[in-house]
Amino acid sequence: MARPVVAIVGRPNVGKSTLFNKLIGRRVAIVDDTPGVTRDRIFGECEWRNRKVSLIDTGGIEPYSNDIILSQMRRQAQLAMEAADVIILVTDIKSGLVAADQEVASMLQKSGRPIVLCVNKCDKIGEPDPEFYEFYNLGLGDPIQVSSIHGTGTGDLLDAVYDLLPGESDDDDDSEVINVAVIGRPNVGKSSLINRITGEERCIVSNIAGTTRDSIDTLVSNKHGQFNFTDTAGLRRKTKVEDEIERYSVIRAKMAIERSDVCIIMIDATEGFADQDSKIAGLAHESGKACIIAVNKWDAVEKDGKTMNKVREKLENDFSFMSYAPIIFISAKTGQRLDDLFEYIIAAANANAMRIKTGMLNDILAEATARVQPPTDKGRRLKIYYMTQASVKPPTFVCFVNSADLFHFSYQRYLENRIRETFGLEGTPVRFIVRERGDN
Repeated sequence: MARPVVAIVGRPNVGKSTLFNKLIGRRVAIVDDTPGVTRDRIFGECEWRNRKVSLIDTGGIEPYSNDIILSQMRRQAQLAMEAADVIILVTDIKSGLVAADQEVASMLQKSGRPIVLCVNKCDKIGEPDPEFYEFYNLGLGDPIQVSSIHGTGTGDLLDAVYDLLPGESDDDDDSEVINVAVIGRPNVGKSSLINRITGEERCIVSNIAGTTRDSIDTLVSNKHGQFNFTDTAGLRRKTKVEDEIERYSVIRAKMAIERSDVCIIMIDATEGFADQDSKIAGLAHESGKACIIAVNKWDAVEKDGKTMNKVREKLENDFSFMSYAPIIFISAKTGQRLDDLFEYIIAAANANAMRIKTGMLNDILAEATARVQPPTDKGRRLKIYYMTQASVKPPTFVCFVNSADLFHFSYQRYLENRIRETFGLEGTPVRFIVRERGDN
């Protein structure tokens, strides 16, 4: 059974993201005094009284704004309400009850969902300020005073949420989920890809660079299996990262890479390769993640019978340091080859987690060394006594040799290619650890 969903909503700057971070126990949502910092829905997990729930942090709702970003933030909050089993309405005691709170409360009441009213920024211990009682006017029952910074009152808040959660089911969803981070420069179509896959406006899409600031998780279940897609902020060159919020966004994107199983490196087919694409791909490569290079907006490229091969050859040269990564040409707009993309994701995730028995590895080693003799230096030949796999994600092999200096990079690459060909390790980096006999 899917976990119950709790949405945190309210007008801007009432402390929704601070509360979200406090409830999940780690800093995921970006917190800043600038209104509109949280734009998309942010997902996290919270456990209370042995019950796990999925929390959604939403962008602040501006009921009357016509601004394109703020109106899409309002739409995101509405989608969160529709998906939620319980809604937490966050208000701010320091600014008191304002008209926007009443408008948001009215919007929530129309949703028909159970609502818990949270009065945030009650940082003083003891009796609440007189302004606290104003919030009864919203008609949402007893407000709960909370300090999201200090964590006081969060237990009472979660108790109130717990009492409103739907009943538990004996069914449990233990399916394995593949975590997929979608990374790339701004405006290459990362959010559009997520929206196309889910069939809904899961992420805000705009031509304005920097629209996505947080890393957004989306659980997708389809005929291919279960996937958790993370839409990350577009990574720009350091010289173009102008404000603190965008610096946080870059950190979030790097964190998303770290917890992913597969990284989709998106390239804009209409713009082609840029140096920044190589740097972004390098982050995933150095983290040992399975990688796929997805060339998006392929529908917008004028083509003849040789265009794809020409572009593929250029990208293989541009990404020569990660020749293991398959290249696929897609269109998030039309859905072109998205089924193929899922097959690439599954294959890359399986390769990244593959464990090979020591006996099979050494059979390959014996065959490879018989075919191409190990290198020599000044009459001394490299001897590889045996090989074993130390870990997965990525597959890491330990080679025990007579001399580490003789185990040249070129011969390591030769053995890597033989292992890849035999076991089909496409899409994943491979690591070698060299140990001289007698080393610990």
